[in-house]
Amino acid sequence: MRFISETSSGGVPEQLFTLGDIPGVLWTPEGAVATRPLVLMGHGGGQHKKAPDVLARARRFVTECGFAVVAVDVPAHGDRPKIEDYDRIATENQARVEAGEELAPLIAGFQALVARQTVPEWRAVLDAVQQLAHVGVGPVGYWGVSLGCGLGVPFVAAEPRVRAAVLGLGGALASAEAAARITVPVEFLVQWDDERVPRVQSLALFDALASAEKTLHANPGKHGEIPAFELESTLRFFARHLG
Repeated sequence: MRFISETSSGGVPEQLFTLGDIPGVLWTPEGAVATRPLVLMGHGGGQHKKAPDVLARARRFVTECGFAVVAVDVPAHGDRPKIEDYDRIATENQARVEAGEELAPLIAGFQALVARQTVPEWRAVLDAVQQLAHVGVGPVGYWGVSLGCGLGVPFVAAEPRVRAAVLGLGGALASAEAAARITVPVEFLVQWDDERVPRVQSLALFDALASAEKTLHANPGKHGEIPAFELESTLRFFARHLG
């Protein structure tokens, strides 16, 4: 892991780093010197590691819970190079939708492809970050919706260090098999009028989770319209399970 810059905003230190070809960012409390909970955040499709929703949540996790937060750019996003095969698939999928095919299965297939790369990458990032003295080997949480859910479900299923997860805006077509291996507490977000992920698919993914403790948070609105108050619930959820 190589740190390339360090800044601070609002009392929250921010360290940009690279781990091999993976660009990432780590936020920690001011003056942090000891082991603490760590939350890995997965950004949405077309976004990046410092997207506004990721940044806003990360700062709240740091300032109100004392957590460390890490986020990385997934392949072909943010500071990572474009991938010719991914661009080709996206172009083909757009043409198929315009020809009348359903969007959800196409998204599911693409996310399953990307997850084969991101799961081992994210596990390597956890290994590296937990070696830092101001993070350490504490409890780990995961937050990710939309693309962050499609990639997050197989990651949480594969990573025993994760003790709790906030997921949502994702469907069962790509993730149901992995969801059946998740047993940690989950808070799951559904937008009732989601135009990208059919409601029935979101509910099927929630149903597939094997967690004994799982809560469904369903709100009216489209895919990108998660109410602001859900952040407060997320803070309480992680504080309860990681703090």
